[in-house]
This record gives sequence, C-alpha cells and structure tokens, in this order.
Amino acid sequence: MDRYPPIADHGLVGDLQTAALVSSQGVVDWFAAPRFDSPSVFAALLDHDRGGYFLFAPEEQNTTCKQLYYPDTAVLVTRFMSPDGVGEIFDCMPPDCAGTPTARHVLMRGARAVRGTVRFTLACCPRFDYGRATHRLDLRDSTATFRAPNVTAHLQSTFPLHADGRDVRGAVTLRPGEVAAAVFTVDGPGGDTPLPPTPERVMERFWDVVDFWQRWVRSSRYHGRWPGVVHRSAITLKLLTYAPTGAPVAAATMGLPEQIGGERNWDYRYTWVRDGSLSVRALLDLGFAEEAAQFTHWLGDRLQAREGADGEPLQIMYRVDGDPELPEEVLTHLEGYRGSYPVRAGNAAADQLQLDIYGEALYALSEGREIAVGGSYHGWKNLARTLDWLADSWDRPDEGVWETRGGRQDFTFSRVMVWVAFDRGLRLATEHSRPADAPRWTAARDTILEQVMERAWNKKEQALVQHYGSDVLDASLLLIPRVGFLAPRTMSWLSTLDAMERTLVSDSLVYRYDPTASPDGLHGCEGTFSLCTFLYVDALARAGRIRPARYAFEKMQTYANHVGLFAEEIGPSGEQLGNFPQAFTHLSLIMAATTLDDALDRQRD
Repeated sequence: MDRYPPIADHGLVGDLQTAALVSSQGVVDWFAAPRFDSPSVFAALLDHDRGGYFLFAPEEQNTTCKQLYYPDTAVLVTRFMSPDGVGEIFDCMPPDCAGTPTARHVLMRGARAVRGTVRFTLACCPRFDYGRATHRLDLRDSTATFRAPNVTAHLQSTFPLHADGRDVRGAVTLRPGEVAAAVFTVDGPGGDTPLPPTPERVMERFWDVVDFWQRWVRSSRYHGRWPGVVHRSAITLKLLTYAPTGAPVAAATMGLPEQIGGERNWDYRYTWVRDGSLSVRALLDLGFAEEAAQFTHWLGDRLQAREGADGEPLQIMYRVDGDPELPEEVLTHLEGYRGSYPVRAGNAAADQLQLDIYGEALYALSEGREIAVGGSYHGWKNLARTLDWLADSWDRPDEGVWETRGGRQDFTFSRVMVWVAFDRGLRLATEHSRPADAPRWTAARDTILEQVMERAWNKKEQALVQHYGSDVLDASLLLIPRVGFLAPRTMSWLSTLDAMERTLVSDSLVYRYDPTASPDGLHGCEGTFSLCTFLYVDALARAGRIRPARYAFEKMQTYANHVGLFAEEIGPSGEQLGNFPQAFTHLSLIMAATTLDDALDRQRD
C-alpha cells in the first residue's frame, strides 16, 4: 500500500448520496458518510497515518494491478495479476433512489479468484470525524461493529475476522470461481446490525447495481462519435449528484492540492450555482431531463429563499440540502496529501461576491425552459424580483469566477454573465408572456454590452481581458460564444481567441490565467485547468476551427485516468491535480463533445 498513490490512481463508486475512492491497489482511502459533505470515515488520502483506510487485496505483493468499470456502470473492478494467480475485487454501492436522505450507506466489496489460488487480505481501519473521533470495537465472528459518537459502522464478511487494536483484519484463500465478500455499512448511532452477507446475496445485489446503471445509460440519447467518454462523464455527474435534492457537488473530495506541497487545497463537496446551472444544458442534450428538472427546482428554491449574504438573492455555493452555512476550518492534525497543507473543511468562498452566478442561473432556467421553475407564476415572480434587484446592483467589483482572494475587481466574465441574466430573463418573459420591467432590463443589458466592449477591450492584446484596465487574459471568457455575448466568428471574438492561444494554451491544455501577472492572494502556482481545455475545444468548434478542435479533444482524452476520470487540473508532467473527480470537467467534456459532433456533422453535410 503506497502512502500516497497518485490522485488519478482511483476509481469512484457511490450510491447517489455519498461516494468513495478506491485505489488500483484495492484501498478505499476516501469515504465520507452519510453525505458527500459529511466528516470522513476513511481519509488516508489526506493523512496516511491518521486518516483511516479499508484495504482488500491479494496478499501477494508482486502483482500487476488493473482497474476498469463494468461496462456502462459505476461498478469498479480491480484486477490483480501474478504468475501464480489472477484475482479480482469488485466495489460498488447500491444506489438509493428513494428521494429521501438516509443514514445507512453500504459499500460492497467482493473478491474472486479467476486463475490459480489467490489469498486475499483485509484491513479495515476507520477513523471517524476526519480522524478526530475515537471509536469502540465490538467483534463477533465475522461481524465487527465500530461505535463512534453519532455514527456506527459495521464490517461483515464471509470469512473470519480478528481484532488488531481498534482495527480489524482478516484473510481468505480462494480457488478459481470462488467468491468472498466484505460489506461495510455506515449508519446512525442506533442502527441495527444488517443481515450477514453470503456470496450468493452479495452477487445478487451486485447484479442489481449493474442493472440500475445500465438501464440509466440506455436512456441517453447521445449517438455521437465518443459514446464511451461521454457516458462515463454522464455516470460521473450522476454519481456526484445528491439524489434527495438533485444538487451536484463539485467533486467527491476535499483538500487535494492544485500544487503538490502548496496551499491551494479546497473543499469541493458542495453545490456551486455555476457548475450546476451549466450542467442543465448538457443533461438535456443527453436526454436526462429528470436530472435537469430536479436541479432547476433546487435552484428555484434558492431564489425563493433569498439566502445570500449581505442582501444578495443568491450565494455562490450551498450544501447539497440547500444550507447556506459552510464555515471553513483548518484540520490542523492532518498533514495533507504528500504534505499539501493546510487541509480545509468547509469553504470560505461561499461568502464571496460573484455576480456571474445570476447569469448562470438564468442560463439554466432558459435552457431548460420547458422544465424551469420560471414557468410557474410564483417561480417567475421570484426571477423577476431577482432581475429587478440586479438592475440596480450589477455594476460592482467582485471576487470573480475563480474565487480569488486578492481583492475585488471589475471582472469581465462577471459582466458578461450579468448580461446573460438580463438577456435570458427578457427571452423567458417573452416566451412565457410574463410580466416584466422589460425597458429597465433591456437598458441594463445594453449598458453592460457597451461597457464591456469599451472598458474590457485591450488594444495592445486585441482581446477582451480579465478585468477592466488589465492586460491579463482569462480562460473563463471562452464561454462568450456559447452564451451568445459575441457571435463565434466575429473579428473581436476571433482576435480574443487568438490572444488566448498565444498566452494561455500549452499543447492544447489551457491555464485559467497567469497568477504572476494577476495576483490572486495565494502563494504558488497551478496546472492547466481541464474545464478550460474543454471550453477551448467548444470555442474552437464554434469558430469553425474544427480540425484543431477535434485534435485538442482527442489529445485531452490521453490525460484521463485509466477509468476515464478527470481531476480539476493537469500538472507539468501530465499528472492529475486537485479534487477528484471534478464534475465541472466532466460537464465541459460533454459540452465539448456535443458541440464538436454538431460541427463535424455540418461539415460533412
């Protein structure tokens, strides 16, 4: 077991309320329960000694490890090959589609010998509350119960277990075709002990999980050129969505660094208005209308509640249940992934002012207008009230889309997306024949366009820049042609795209911006941002630059990990950095693929 395997050396399993990472060595080194944003149960990825882990793998050390997903599912298979035998571990979590939050969550781990005789070993070492809480162990035969404050966990296996201090270990020898299982169940403090597993019962549930995911993928209407990567991204987005509310988290993890050893280590287990809103069009393009509708209703609830700080109708992120409180704390007892400290739980960026979120929210409701909460009278009144407020409040500096901590600026992207808010609001009012202060909204929209083109245009760069008065390029502006602020083949946009290619693009990979030229209040640097690379592909395709767009898209697939997952960033040696997997990256992959498919189809016609 490596102390810190590469971030990309993992697959993701989940039950639509929480998720776990499993390394290619058969180690669960990240798992929080009962929700994505709950304290961790296993967190060896953030501290090998204090975080806790769950290993289930062959005893033989000299093995070749391979990982794959069972086709069109979220069932992860880890294969171990050696001259003496071949064994497999399959990991899955039975999805809970009841639509209500549950305290009980089940991680099923099965072992099978494929060839030869394979001896599997198990080590279950939970560390509750990010490793801060102690627990009591009660072991009876093949059932271990771990009792900690506010949580109980059970480990049940089809083979004997023994205590090792407060941890549990075991081993089983399997011949070809034989199956063993270890089932880890997290529950509330008074949860009943589950029924003990049998190989037959575990395999039955395994096939139920396979059937669930394959049925879901079959409902996709994507028939383009990249079904494998698009459907893997769709499954990943589904895994990262909290089923009781329809709110997607930005990533399954917290604290994984954007620079190894650096301080850019954030908690991404929350729902960003921006990410979720941009997912609506992608979900609808794939035919997943139910998921898109559920998020738009979640978003409508936030507008109705008007929960933002300082009188703002929205804040930039929330917990998956809509709770706006996300206080940030440093977990001083954790060393961080490979010494990347501090490890933060919670996210103080929730209190930032980011005006672009209003544009993304209206974009979502407009793109999904047939399912939008704005289609109802009361939903529309909330939208109209928000836009009336925004007409008086848009012309302010903010922290910007990248959540910089270097002070507020007049960020161009924020202005562009506020333009989108008024533009889409006017469209919705017209299409649904709803009452609106159209002259006021129109005046605000037109003023913003003129202001951006006059104050954000840099004559030297011949491009729109990051914020007024700067000469720094910013990849967030790659969304401009998608949202319609500028047509994708106008000279001003093509010139901006050329400037980005000179400054931000490295072998088709795209940086967000240059922090040395535009200080963001943090030390260190970061890798290329995978979201921005896919936005670059999208913008190239819209600009008619189809050949480089397709090549960039294909090259980007070489940076995916072995099971098709992407973290937030790509490092200088092609390694994945940041929280993993990142929903925004997989969302933008779907966006790029569908745009590129359409462009290639038109070219063929």
